[in-house]
Amino acid sequence: MKFKKLARGIALTSIAAVVFAACSSSGSSTAPSAAASTAASAGASAAAGGSAAAGGAMKIGYLPKDIVNQYFAAAKVGIDKGAAETGSTVIQVGPNSPTADLQVPFIKDLTTQQVNSIIISADDKDAVAPDLKAAMAAGIKVVGFDSSPAVGAYNVFVNQVDFSGVGVNLADWACELAPSCTGDIAILSAAATATNQNAWIDLMKQTLSSDAKYKGLKLVDTVYGDDKPDVSTSMAQSLLTKYPNLKVIVAPTTVGILAAAQVVSAAKKSDSVKVTGLGFPNDMKPFVADGTSPVFGLWSVPDLGYLAEQVAAKLVSGEIKGTEGETFSVKGLNGDQPYTIGKDSIVVLGPAFRFDKTNVNDFNF
Repeated sequence: MKFKKLARGIALTSIAAVVFAACSSSGSSTAPSAAASTAASAGASAAAGGSAAAGGAMKIGYLPKDIVNQYFAAAKVGIDKGAAETGSTVIQVGPNSPTADLQVPFIKDLTTQQVNSIIISADDKDAVAPDLKAAMAAGIKVVGFDSSPAVGAYNVFVNQVDFSGVGVNLADWACELAPSCTGDIAILSAAATATNQNAWIDLMKQTLSSDAKYKGLKLVDTVYGDDKPDVSTSMAQSLLTKYPNLKVIVAPTTVGILAAAQVVSAAKKSDSVKVTGLGFPNDMKPFVADGTSPVFGLWSVPDLGYLAEQVAAKLVSGEIKGTEGETFSVKGLNGDQPYTIGKDSIVVLGPAFRFDKTNVNDFNF
């Protein structure tokens, strides 16, 4: 299935239609093993990496923010696809709650298991950095994706989208949905420590303050739902209560946007309050239809996972080192054109996709 073009004419990559299962799957875990208390020796893990580089199958540790979020189940579809192509094994581990201190024991555990690569979405970029650096010193290739660990605590970070582009998208969609681009708007984010969320929000704020066309919009609050449905629902309800003149809730998180849309629709305020941000088409179809969320966006989450796995494989094999300026290609992504590793060893999957009533029913994920 081919994605249609954004209104601004940006060509988008393709994605197969996918129906996602529950996050827990074979190879997943909610608690680290007893061996997680100490990291593996550098020599042992380096030897493991060398074996894979010489042609053996990789052992990949997949550590999302949590293992109950549909988003990370979607990413694993792509990771599993890449692993199947190389005959590699994916070990999914992670907490039930997106909390940084809960991620750290899993990093130690994967290091002890002498995996060849760790693919991680960081709950807190700084909290996970020391143990990721220890894993790297032990010869393990670290690939950040979705939410970046601190610079220096990964070999390559696979960014889902250009952060500045998302900041502009969020501001534009809020402007589009607020009457005459005026009125109170609020942000419902994930965790306050989420690297990607904070970057998008900062760039959205910069966009709002730097262009006169947004002068009628007033950002009244930013609240955090911790990427938990119940907390996000409570935060959305509090926004409606606290700000009676609210026009738009912007939620750059798939959990948050669904919760906000459900709250607004249930309160029968869809005519006066709109919801936008980043969400799954399947989640948002009813709210596009009833006018709660006329426009929102996202990217191909399975493609993001697939790209992360391919980068991990290329790092382990030695095809790339993660150095700025290196190029590589992944068949089926980026129009089969090469990716270039940028500053801070970042690779960008591609632009965000815009969904509205003209195309949302064309997608099944």
